Amino acid sequence: MENVLAILLAGGAGERLYPLTRDTAKPAVPFGGAYRIIDFTLSNCINSDVRRIFMLTQYKSLELIRHVRDGWNILSAELGEFIEIIPPMKRVHEDWYQGTADAVFQNFQSIEVEAPDHTLILAGDHIYKMNYHEMLDWHRAQQADITIATIRVSPAESPRFGVAEIDEDYRIVGFEEKPQPADAVRSRFDPEMVSASMGIYVFDTKVLLRALHEDAEDPNSSHDFGKDVIPRNLNKARVVAYDFRDINAGQVRYWRDVGTLDAYYEGNMDLVDVVPEFNLYDQRWPIRTKVTQQPPAKFVFAQEGRRMGVAVDSIVSAGCIVSGGRVLHCILSPGVRVNSYCEVEYSILMPGVEIGRYSRIRRAIINTGVKVPDSSVIGFDAEADRAHGYHVTECGITVVA
Repeated sequence: MENVLAILLAGGAGERLYPLTRDTAKPAVPFGGAYRIIDFTLSNCINSDVRRIFMLTQYKSLELIRHVRDGWNILSAELGEFIEIIPPMKRVHEDWYQGTADAVFQNFQSIEVEAPDHTLILAGDHIYKMNYHEMLDWHRAQQADITIATIRVSPAESPRFGVAEIDEDYRIVGFEEKPQPADAVRSRFDPEMVSASMGIYVFDTKVLLRALHEDAEDPNSSHDFGKDVIPRNLNKARVVAYDFRDINAGQVRYWRDVGTLDAYYEGNMDLVDVVPEFNLYDQRWPIRTKVTQQPPAKFVFAQEGRRMGVAVDSIVSAGCIVSGGRVLHCILSPGVRVNSYCEVEYSILMPGVEIGRYSRIRRAIINTGVKVPDSSVIGFDAEADRAHGYHVTECGITVVA
């Protein structure tokens, strides 16, 4: 294990994921049936042999803290390994965490105590597989002060990202937030694409601490890494780009920010294709999580006609019972029950959901613990769904909270 400290930012309110974040932090939202969003970044850390981790929490963090406490107690304190959960403690000033950079700044004393050579800044709400060790090797080989992970995206997608301008020796000489496609600088790694920031940074720790103190003294700063700290240091430090290498080994590089309801829905649907864009089954890069004691999934009733317990092209977690209902292209989280004569298609059912008899559900997200009454119809008529108090996204996904 190298002298590296990872700081995992997990305190955001997740307003764009509401109502899924009504009662819990965004990194604790279930994903892919058995997992939580935070599990993917934590798995990358463990698989990359980065085993000293500060997790900075803030918003409605109890469920997240319990998940990490019960599911990630696999590290050895005797070997100097830990996942330390750090809520705002107002050690530096009287405010809560005011932004990503301020959250790290408020814990600069803890960073100094650990004395890492390099500090890795990570977000807790992205779905991807990445070997951080390779990024650290690149950082050292380029003699960088700061390294930013970038991913190649189409210029049409540039209004969603911060886009880096990279010179011939991989140094970032410009950075623009959400440029229009015609204005976005093309990538040093592929002239047909642009290099978008992934929100993953490696800092020489001395450079990080200097940059954080400078940012804290700026009354006009929003105290954000992407908006403030990185642009301010382009001319003060050697800032280089690291072109993302996907451990997922799929047909395309997979990195998804699931910060909106539509992105969250699409990310889950990526998992249930015959050849999934994101592979959960590669034991060379396992995704870990908290495992709860549940009986095996069960499918009952095989009568002719409509009453048949069946699920196809779907992920069905432990503890699920499909009792005479039909499930197609869905994510069923632990403890879900689908009762007789139901049809559930292209939907995400969170833990503990129960679907009443004769219900029809399509393109919906049903939140944790919801009991859908018999004969419900959800996802077929947006106006009717809104009249029932459900949330309907821009892409027509109905969310039942």
